[in-house]
Amino acid sequence: MPNTVEYYLSKGFDRPMAEYFAGGRKKLIAVAPQADFTLLLTYENGEKRVLDMKSTLAKGGVFTPFRDYENFKRVYVDDCHDVAWDIDPNVDSNVVWDNKVDLCPDSCYVDSIPLSEYKAVI
Repeated sequence: MPNTVEYYLSKGFDRPMAEYFAGGRKKLIAVAPQADFTLLLTYENGEKRVLDMKSTLAKGGVFTPFRDYENFKRVYVDDCHDVAWDIDPNVDSNVVWDNKVDLCPDSCYVDSIPLSEYKAVI
């Protein structure tokens, strides 16, 4: 039963995440910030998706510094293929663990939309 939607649902995953894992994980290879506070995500298979960060930024907390576009645009893909920002760009986040804010690439995929759908909305 592993690798089926039903398997992941039985483990407590919601349907979108169960469908994602059943279809196979996607490797994030690039991220590009957009002026409208969205992220253009590129996956190893060439797929491009758009993640809208506005509601996440509005919540504040660890994301408060990234409400400023100058900070937001410092986004990068880290060595674990997560979407990440360094809170202080002058501090090495590999040495100071609490300097980095990151997003799970699996959640980024599920919460984003294909680029072709995003263009249709514009």
